Amino acid sequence: MEFLLYLGGILFMLIGLGLSIGLHEVGHLVPAKLFGVRVGQYMIGFGPRLWSKRIGETEYGFKMLPLGGFISMSGMYPPSKSSGPASGLFRSLIQDARSANDETIADGAEDRVFYRLPVWKRVIVMLGGPVMNLLLATVIFTILLSGIGLQQGTTTISAVSECVVPSASTATECSPDDPESPAAEAGVQPGDVILSVDGQPVSTFADATAIIQASPGEALDVVVRRDGSDESLSLTPIAAERTITDASGRPLLDENGDPVVKEVGYAGMYSQMGYIQQPLSAGPEMAVDSAGRVTTMILNLPARLWDIGASVFAGADRDPNGPLSVVGVGRLAGEVASVDAPVLDRWAGLLSLLGMLNIALFVFNLIPLLPLDGGHIVVALWDGIRRIWAKIFRRPPPAPVDATSLVPLTVVVSVVLIAMGALLLIADIVKPVSLFQ
Repeated sequence: MEFLLYLGGILFMLIGLGLSIGLHEVGHLVPAKLFGVRVGQYMIGFGPRLWSKRIGETEYGFKMLPLGGFISMSGMYPPSKSSGPASGLFRSLIQDARSANDETIADGAEDRVFYRLPVWKRVIVMLGGPVMNLLLATVIFTILLSGIGLQQGTTTISAVSECVVPSASTATECSPDDPESPAAEAGVQPGDVILSVDGQPVSTFADATAIIQASPGEALDVVVRRDGSDESLSLTPIAAERTITDASGRPLLDENGDPVVKEVGYAGMYSQMGYIQQPLSAGPEMAVDSAGRVTTMILNLPARLWDIGASVFAGADRDPNGPLSVVGVGRLAGEVASVDAPVLDRWAGLLSLLGMLNIALFVFNLIPLLPLDGGHIVVALWDGIRRIWAKIFRRPPPAPVDATSLVPLTVVVSVVLIAMGALLLIADIVKPVSLFQ
């Protein structure tokens, strides 16, 4: 059964990846058609064609290698002028790119080409794909946080300490010399639901904890619901050194990765964990925060790839928070699906992975290098700058930018991306990242 769940997690992520790629291309397709550009193909995958169907002027289909997708727009660049045979590798590549671009311009549709669009329309078309991934991630995170909820300590008490022991103590039982805990002294019992602390209503255990930690030595009025009726208790927290935790009960770490320990008010009671639904703004906030973290990762990508290479070929430890290939993401999805945990926890984990995958697609495609979407956006913006410059100095409008001359750079970037993908793939096979290592 565990193996079937593992396969189910991988299948979930493969389907999610396919939908994410498909919607990314829809993000390009819809504005291109709205702006009148002729779109010859909409394909998911690369390589040999598995299936396709022509609807109107566009052929929709799937190809064998599900490593991405594309739409074929008419006239991405201006048509080439007739020239003689090309000599040299790069000249030959440029000529081949121009010939392929010319073939997309259909007879009678010379005005329905991408390069003739105003700059702002070209930017919208190229931004459409990454923005679609950002919107999809936002929807996923909203379902995760506002639909399912964030796992936090609830206001229901799960246990009450009988005594107070030092923070660093490993004792599991109270000794006669240990003082009674403030919660036990106040009469708090497992199953109580905290309604308010010091006159302030609380909706999470984190709310109650913040008040208690800020009030050592102060008598606090605590109202709890017990067996259907409200009870008023008096609780006086003591000052004690304790590890500071976040809303999910995880220890906060300092810059060295050590738990943060402070002297705070301590009561000695613990909460039941549960899913607490967050406001609708939490999904977009998580998407923005995740995009920032992925951007930082990509800015540090050369160093991270060096570390991954060291882990594969020199036996160094691999950073569990580093980049992954599709295989690595699939393995994590399989682990999440097959772990011994409540079903809701596993669904939440899978949705979180899918949301982060879409954030990665959003950020990565905005890198300002061809053949990525960000590279096409830079070309369009450069075209616009040249036109503005000519208008300011009252010069004739310049010819549209012919980005086929950048094919050598595009080839270099493509080779680097392929090499990076191969390294990540090898690392995810030889030294995979595990959630439970």
